[in-house]
Amino acid sequence: MYTNFNAYNPSPSLRSYPIFLFFFFAVSAHAQTDSGTYKKRVLEAAEIDLLFSYYGQEGDNAAVTGGAGTEELTDATSSIVLRIPMTEDDVLTVDVGISAYSSASSSNVNPLDGDPNRPASPFSASSGASRSDALVHFNPSYQHSSDDRNSIWSGNVYVASEYDYFSIGAGGGYARLFNEKNTELSINGKVYFDTWNPQYPIELRSGFFDSRIVGNGTYAPNFEEFTKKGRNTYIFSLGFSQVLGKKVQASLFMDVVLQNGLLSTPFQRVYFGDTEDFFIEDFQLADDVERLPDSRLKIPLGARLNYYLNDLFVLRGYYRFYFDDWGITSHTAHLEVPVRLGDSFTIYPSYRYYRQTAADSFYPKEAALSTSDFYTSDYDLSAFNAHQYGMGLRYKDIFTRAKILTFGLKAVDLRLNKYDRSDGLSSFIVTLGATFVGN
Repeated sequence: MYTNFNAYNPSPSLRSYPIFLFFFFAVSAHAQTDSGTYKKRVLEAAEIDLLFSYYGQEGDNAAVTGGAGTEELTDATSSIVLRIPMTEDDVLTVDVGISAYSSASSSNVNPLDGDPNRPASPFSASSGASRSDALVHFNPSYQHSSDDRNSIWSGNVYVASEYDYFSIGAGGGYARLFNEKNTELSINGKVYFDTWNPQYPIELRSGFFDSRIVGNGTYAPNFEEFTKKGRNTYIFSLGFSQVLGKKVQASLFMDVVLQNGLLSTPFQRVYFGDTEDFFIEDFQLADDVERLPDSRLKIPLGARLNYYLNDLFVLRGYYRFYFDDWGITSHTAHLEVPVRLGDSFTIYPSYRYYRQTAADSFYPKEAALSTSDFYTSDYDLSAFNAHQYGMGLRYKDIFTRAKILTFGLKAVDLRLNKYDRSDGLSSFIVTLGATFVGN
């Protein structure tokens, strides 16, 4: 089941890793063949990144249950990234990963298949099939640099799949460096073509009947399935980076994102304020699912500033302004202060502040009217502010003494982040990454 962890953020399984490792070693060995005259490589040796993260959240405004209900969720993600120098100028990168989650919220797509001795409730999890799912992705990319290393072309493809969602995409970009590599301009484009296999709340599916329904009258929601099942996303990006001095580097960026198709999530309920309420045990039956416009234009504008204070401290600042044609505007400010602790260790304390306005179509539970064209009770589209506190630790082994096969350990990163939102959602994420370089 497709799940948005508000991380914007969507192959083969782990059993396929040996295949990719074989491919990696074969191509890497071929890439080491010397064709004659020497030229410094863009990537001197093959590298492997092993990445793992664990995410947990809780809250009481689940969109699956119309804006009121448990948001408890856990997600474990692992991936492997292979970077292979194909020639002196070319690098192939292959990113393969799997994300497995368990969600009390999504389990309530069907709240009636849980413990028969416990009443169905939006604040408790069901034990049905919708409680957990896995997302797998495969993302190879290729990069080519000119002889003078002032021009860089890149391209990639992307494939991801869950049981009710499939995505395929492609992208390309070009970067140009000027002024003795102190200035960089970049342009990128991406497209994604997604297809839903819509999973509706159990009570809205054809043929549903349950003798336990209670309410004033007969439960007969005016519900129609979505006719569109595809979603297309087009992204155009511009970037500019400038070294302003020995201690300062600044960059600017802009994205234009256009989406069209099925932008609603089919299993997220909505309750109207002008219709009768119906229940099975403690669970309120849906009046409809969220209905959102079938197009969306999103434009983020941002800037970064890195300032080198001294051998111990660096300041990394970031600001982004965002707006879209759904009525949301937002501001993001982020500060990270790497502190060097000798030759091998660096710590990264960080803080992020976020604030946004509500989408025009957002309504709390039972505030929407059945006569409205668009409505959602997804609190990701509500007005809120949020604080994120983080700490990271990086270990760099300049001698690559630790080994896996013929690969030496280059660096290890451990990061912890705590996120708190004004609507009561709270979460944490732990990420661990290790980079190994070939000899």
